[in-house]
Amino acid sequence: MKWLKRLAALLAVLFVVLGVYVFSTARRSDKPVGFQVVRVESPSGPIAVALWYPTTGVPRATTFIGGNLLSVARDAPVLGTGLPVVVISHGNDGSALSHVDLAMDLASAGYVVAAPTHAGDNYADRSRQDSPALFNERAEQVRATLDYVLQRWPNAHAVDQSRVGAFGFSAGGFTVLTLAGGTPDMTAIANHCRRTPEFICKVLAQVGSPLVTSSTGAGVFKRDARIRAAVVAAPGLGFTFDHGGLSDVRIPVQVWHGANDETVPYATNVQIIEQGLGDHAETHTLPGATHLSFLAPCGLLKPPALCKDPGGFDRVAAHKAMNAEVVRFFATHLRGAGGIK
Repeated sequence: MKWLKRLAALLAVLFVVLGVYVFSTARRSDKPVGFQVVRVESPSGPIAVALWYPTTGVPRATTFIGGNLLSVARDAPVLGTGLPVVVISHGNDGSALSHVDLAMDLASAGYVVAAPTHAGDNYADRSRQDSPALFNERAEQVRATLDYVLQRWPNAHAVDQSRVGAFGFSAGGFTVLTLAGGTPDMTAIANHCRRTPEFICKVLAQVGSPLVTSSTGAGVFKRDARIRAAVVAAPGLGFTFDHGGLSDVRIPVQVWHGANDETVPYATNVQIIEQGLGDHAETHTLPGATHLSFLAPCGLLKPPALCKDPGGFDRVAAHKAMNAEVVRFFATHLRGAGGIK
């Protein structure tokens, strides 16, 4: 029976060590951050939206969601008035937690951050990826998220409706550019994919999207005039904005590109976007970064495929520097009299 006691003691020690490790690796912020998840109705169905915001509550490392342990104050009161808002649009197969580190840094800096998990285009539900209206529906879901935060959220009185920004990664970057006033030529997808079958072409073909042959049913993209500044990281489908598709974008846009990104090639995506935005673009290159390097540094349960970076690339350090630049950009372009009191 001694071996059973020894085994029990060993398991107890391992449990304590694991608990200490999990607690020590919880995502934290410089200032207290509140957190909640709400259900929002959109034209394409209900979406789950994660919200981060400055709070008077006491953060605790007890919220485990999406493979991330967050040190946040769950459903705590909002601190401040006239707070700016930033909405985050994740990439294909992502979730509201894809950029959790940026969300917490923004909330710590005094922003209300809203991140929808795009219905039918996330890690757990790919049911809408074969729809020709997929990208239009993503934009509608971002618009519905803003409608909720600015009008129906119980704490809407604490936000400044004139200070709204947006961040998008990959397909989310494309989504944000359309909301900023970009007019994509969706017929370009079929034409481009015949000539240059890059990653997005293979993905669309794999899910059976009709967009690889026709733009019928893609929908009409509309500007959301509430968005006053935008940040896009490794934006996809940039070739659809060629020949003047971004000429109506009149807001400042910070553009990020990974130097080793082969998933979204620079020449057919970011380069076209930078040229199309002209003086409205503030451009940054993340040395050594691949496409997935823009995802938040990995938590305990992230798939290894999402966590691998080139040798020598420090995702934690790179995100710390990038997030600071994003916060600075929004602080510059979403100025106002409100804030944390």
